Amino acid sequence: MIDLSTILPLAAEAAAEEESSSFLVSPSIGLMIWTLVVFAAVLAILKKWAIPPIQKAIDDRRALIEDSINHAEQTRKEADLLLADYRQRLTEARSQADDIVARARKAADQREADALEAGRKEREELLEQTKKEIQLETEKSLQDLRREVASLTVLATEKVTRKSLDSADQQRLVEEALGEVDFSALTGGASKN
Repeated sequence: MIDLSTILPLAAEAAAEEESSSFLVSPSIGLMIWTLVVFAAVLAILKKWAIPPIQKAIDDRRALIEDSINHAEQTRKEADLLLADYRQRLTEARSQADDIVARARKAADQREADALEAGRKEREELLEQTKKEIQLETEKSLQDLRREVASLTVLATEKVTRKSLDSADQQRLVEEALGEVDFSALTGGASKN
């Protein structure tokens, strides 16, 4: 249990201290007036010399921040415009590139078709020319062969008959001999001359 005899002296001491510090807790009227006068003087001094520079610094800072925000907004709008322009140009460039590739493919296909057609025509011309040359050589060879046959026929007839034939007889013999020889088999179906 707590002993009251030890607590009472402590309580008396605390009460004495409370009386000495009570002027701060319950101020007097004179102290209140002086406190208000000092507060008003400090407030007037602050209002005259401290608050205007502080307010100016705050206003300047606010203006700087607003300018920065406006500038950032303007820069963002310009960047959006540039991005849109870049995207449009990129789309146009891709479209142009696709057109160029398509035209190049079409031109290459056309050149290939032209080259094939030119090659085919040249081949046909060479084949036709070769056929004509073969036909001419065949006809020339046949004529040479006819002359040789005619000459041999005349010579053989002269030897068999032991006389010289006149030109009418020679012509008749040549025509008969040539009529008996089948030259169409030699020319591959060409007509006889």
